[in-house]
Amino acid sequence: MTKHPTRIRVARMAALGVAGALVLTGCSSGSSDGGGKTSADGVSSAAAAGEGPLTMWAHKGNAPAETAALQAAVASFNAAHPKSPVTVKLIAESDYPTTVSAASASSLPDVLEVDGPTMAAQLRAKRLVELGPLLDPKTVNNLTGPIKDQGTLDGKLYTVGQFNSAIGIYANKKLLDAAGVKYPTTLAGAWTADEFTAAVKTLAARNTVLPGKSLDLKLNYSKGGLTGEFGTFAFSPLVWSAGGDLMKDGKAVGALNSDATVKALNTVASWRSYVTPDTDDKDFATGKVALSYVGHWAYPDYKKALGANLLALPLPNLGIGTRTGAGSWSWGVTPNSKHPKTAAAFLDHLLTDENVATMVAANAAPPGTNTALAASSLYGKGGGLALWGEAASNAGVAVGTSCASGTNIPNTCVAIVRPRTAGYPIVTTEFANALDVIFKGADAKATLDKAAQTVDTDFADNDGYR
Repeated sequence: MTKHPTRIRVARMAALGVAGALVLTGCSSGSSDGGGKTSADGVSSAAAAGEGPLTMWAHKGNAPAETAALQAAVASFNAAHPKSPVTVKLIAESDYPTTVSAASASSLPDVLEVDGPTMAAQLRAKRLVELGPLLDPKTVNNLTGPIKDQGTLDGKLYTVGQFNSAIGIYANKKLLDAAGVKYPTTLAGAWTADEFTAAVKTLAARNTVLPGKSLDLKLNYSKGGLTGEFGTFAFSPLVWSAGGDLMKDGKAVGALNSDATVKALNTVASWRSYVTPDTDDKDFATGKVALSYVGHWAYPDYKKALGANLLALPLPNLGIGTRTGAGSWSWGVTPNSKHPKTAAAFLDHLLTDENVATMVAANAAPPGTNTALAASSLYGKGGGLALWGEAASNAGVAVGTSCASGTNIPNTCVAIVRPRTAGYPIVTTEFANALDVIFKGADAKATLDKAAQTVDTDFADNDGYR
């Protein structure tokens, strides 16, 4: 797995320039109209039936197995639909947001990959059509809560995904047992903030390899800090757990700078002296520290290193219960598609149990469908990430309502998706930058007051990103 937090499928907000793309072509059959006859109005019978070649843009991450899983799904669809072959254009992940934002409406593919938090921005830019009327209802009903939540705006579904994401605390059982540190075995029994902090201190005091250190917060992801999308994805769950949020009713003031948010980020700052710089991204895997705060993408390497000593625990409960992040890369159909029903049929195909299982076997992510999640040996009962799988089930449709940041989040929600707003870039930038400077010693209340005001000013300048 990659040593960079790209496995959480986060939005890249900076302009990075467009790199060359790798094109993978499926088995085409005949002309672009699928070989159908042409009617008097110039529309081929095949096109009228929804047949015809499809194009698809996808990001190319650092895990070759993910690309192979996508290629296999495309190949099996093409074999079954020779008159509607899918051609995939793979674009480097770091360049993907810029490529999409720079594309003209007429150059968009039929199927567009969308990073979860950017869905609202893509919709505002008129790059997505509503999927509800196009997809098989069985596909929609089978989506897990987080996947349905992140792809829905104003009650309409625009994107779907094969996998979700998750974050929690990995622990080295051998080191915890040696230090006499008790650990949670259920979501309800998650460490409180005081209990987790006490564990951090005890383990640091017992550490003879890196004296005084016990906790990996992946500072190496952001050059020694907590800026960037990892900061938002990883630590907003603590804000939700404290009863706060990043936004509420379209405003950051009163949410981003609330007492609950201040409490959560001050708690994170209290761990600083016990946190390893982890410059080579190996301190937890090599047993130098006992705890690592990171997501599902680290599991394969950690499991290989620690074996039966690896524990995957819920994040600390800062007041109203443990929470976790959710959402990841997803798929939508663009207005430029001449064959939207066939494009949606391809998405139905991507979301079959077989194709979802192949993809999550490649990236260790929580499955994006209920049936695949229930069948998962990794996230199911007794699996290495069982508690994280349980958390992913306590979201969205599983609790009968939305579990999205920026809404009135019910206390029954455990897995929560980031704010569904086209203004997400300013929200995540201000939150992560505030988190970073608070972690390094800045006053939490003053910092968050400034960040919240900056967000609201930006929203006002952009008509609320409606």
